Amino acid sequence: MKRQAGAAANVPRIVDAKVQSEGFRANRAARRNVLVEDYVELIADLLDEGMEARQVDIAARLGVSQPTVAKMLARLANEGLVTQKPYRGVFLTPAGEALATNVRRRHGIVESFLTALGISTENVRIDAEGIEHYASEETLAAFERALNAGLQSFMAADGVKRGG
Repeated sequence: MKRQAGAAANVPRIVDAKVQSEGFRANRAARRNVLVEDYVELIADLLDEGMEARQVDIAARLGVSQPTVAKMLARLANEGLVTQKPYRGVFLTPAGEALATNVRRRHGIVESFLTALGISTENVRIDAEGIEHYASEETLAAFERALNAGLQSFMAADGVKRGG
């Protein structure tokens, strides 16, 4: 395998076991939270649009079956993030609303950063859905600093192909 030139060539492939395990642990924790965060964010979006967050709507938007949604809603209720009212739909608890606000904040930062890089609208939407869950607060803060420092203008001035 050919090694990259420059700074990447100086990075050891295998790091200290403790350091490496921290990365894997963080990734597993993020993976456990992805579904919870996606459901809570979608429920908040539906409610904010004046719609009811019904199992059928959630299933259709997430591309999963209604029994899958029912299982996740039971989990979210057990975790104190949602309440369900018979014949009404799903509502966020204050804890669910706080989580939705945080997920939306993360999502917005990632979308803005990818847009500033010149990523197509379609790929921004798709990629942000994944990255928002895995990026650390430090990384998100760096994205915001880059945006606030004029990343979009820099990219445009640099002649980067946009939306490709």
